[in-house]
Amino acid sequence: MMKNIIFWAASACLLAACGNDSSQSAAVDYDAEARRIAQTSIIVDTHVDVPYRLKSRPADVSKATDGGDFDYPRAVAGGLNAPFMSIYTPGDSEADGTAYDTAESLIDSMQAIVADSPDKFAIATSVADVREHFEAGIVSLPLGMENGSPIDGDLANLRHFFERGIRYVSLSHGVSNHLSDSSYDENRRWDGISDFGVEVIREMNRLGIMVDVSHVSDDAFWEIVEVSETPLIASHSSARHFTPGWERNIGDEMIVAIGESGGVVQINFGSMFVTQEAFDYSTARSEAGEAYLEEHPDLTQSYIWREYPKIYAAEHGPLPFATIDDVIDHIDHIVKLTSIDHVGIGSDYDGVGDSLPTGLKDVSSYPNLVAGLLRRGYSEADIRKILGENLLRVWQEVEDHAAMTSSNT
Repeated sequence: MMKNIIFWAASACLLAACGNDSSQSAAVDYDAEARRIAQTSIIVDTHVDVPYRLKSRPADVSKATDGGDFDYPRAVAGGLNAPFMSIYTPGDSEADGTAYDTAESLIDSMQAIVADSPDKFAIATSVADVREHFEAGIVSLPLGMENGSPIDGDLANLRHFFERGIRYVSLSHGVSNHLSDSSYDENRRWDGISDFGVEVIREMNRLGIMVDVSHVSDDAFWEIVEVSETPLIASHSSARHFTPGWERNIGDEMIVAIGESGGVVQINFGSMFVTQEAFDYSTARSEAGEAYLEEHPDLTQSYIWREYPKIYAAEHGPLPFATIDDVIDHIDHIVKLTSIDHVGIGSDYDGVGDSLPTGLKDVSSYPNLVAGLLRRGYSEADIRKILGENLLRVWQEVEDHAAMTSSNT
């Protein structure tokens, strides 16, 4: 395939660097096998925050970029085929009435990328699109809506965003909204989801939009389980077992429920999602950053996000990064609770700042994850499921349910 030709030309130097030292042969075999699997599998990452990154820091991601975690050359090197572009709207955008327009502008920006580089990118609105783009050597850009605030109390808006390509919706984000309570917000407006949130889930089922439970409160999660007729996804969450008490991650009973729905938990790579040590550090740094902002009202929240980590690290030391093995521990845990069919990748690239694990710093890194899975004894067939086939199966079931529902109405 064209994709493989591009990759092997781009990575010949990496292969040459492996050398012929027989003492390293086992490691080289794992790494070479990992690159082969990554380049011949469909890799679906359900959460990449490119749109909002480019909103604040414009760049041409069809070429190598100095910043960020994603661009086309790195996607090709890592074997990434279908990164869901996160159409994210901040929590306060519902209150100030900007959520709908923000979502529209972010979708426009993704359409512009495709229009400028049709030989490299294409919007994907179906599983068939993803598979077709893979065969053509084109990177699919499916769209997921992070925060349902742009729906703005009108099912017509949900239908509009479906027509524009949205294929999953996370009901809430950092604060509770008109659809659902948030795991981050102590103000539980609904003690779960609102009556309109129920309507939205049912319409998502009817249209063929995957229901995403990342960010919602536990009470909201259990109500969503009762309402949705299609498999659920957690687009970018990890296992709460490793960060006890942190509601943003997914608890064991919830993981089992997602599996029983036929759905998938897509592992977030952010170190604070993966280890307690990184979570504790990140929590303390966030609290210190908010205090610093209060002491320096001339600064912006975006400055704190970009620059304060350096200030904090100078006094408290660097963030204790998770490792690839730590990430795979989450995969192991979910497989043990459910099966190999209910886990995947939702890295949160471009969304978790400086906290990415050692060895998984950008979208060129998926082969490192594959090599780690091989070392754990995962088969090639199982790895292909984790990389993308599990998510594609769920997406197909959601599409099939929508087609059946439409034929019965």
